[in-house]
Amino acid sequence: MIDDFLPFCESITLVGGGDVSRSTLEEALIHAPNLVAADGGADRALALGHDPLRVVGDMDSVSEAARAHLGAERFQQIEEQDSTDFDKALRSVGASLVIGVGFLGRRLDHELACLNSLVRHADRPCVLLGEKDLCFHLPGELALELPVGMRLSLFPMAGLEARAEGLRWSFDALTMAPWDKIGTSNEVAGPVRLRADRPGLLVMLPRAALPRVVEALA
Repeated sequence: MIDDFLPFCESITLVGGGDVSRSTLEEALIHAPNLVAADGGADRALALGHDPLRVVGDMDSVSEAARAHLGAERFQQIEEQDSTDFDKALRSVGASLVIGVGFLGRRLDHELACLNSLVRHADRPCVLLGEKDLCFHLPGELALELPVGMRLSLFPMAGLEARAEGLRWSFDALTMAPWDKIGTSNEVAGPVRLRADRPGLLVMLPRAALPRVVEALA
């Protein structure tokens, strides 16, 4: 097992043990060519024909077959049980951008834990890519060029003040919170600019927006 996880100069695709199709994994790899697995995601990657460069997690899910195939030098074991494997991987890798696949759409509790990690590690740019949608944490302020009519949702994971331009229902200085106002099912009406006064605002878009999101976050 390796003790230190060296940062990557380029973006990485992080694969988890949840549901992910070959097309989704390969789309992510187009934008983030370095493949890393979170624990049992190593088996998922191998089943889809890809060998991860590194595996991070508590290693309670990865198979012995995957261990033997990849070799001990690719594994970074973090034994604490106070966080998920996604959280362990996100905080342990250094990359300009992480695209996470296999983390959305299987178990609701795991999905919510991943959204929690996006906010807790707001300094680590990360897009969670599912079979239909994607989600990322707003890095303070962001401009996006998206097709008119595309669905765009904003969900606050904390109390914050937000501004949104270029939407069908734009707003300025709107107080948002999980227990108060949220921004589900808005629509793009022009060039989009989003801003939040503190960490905690998640942006949700259709999967087709991935290239534009990657470009904007870069």
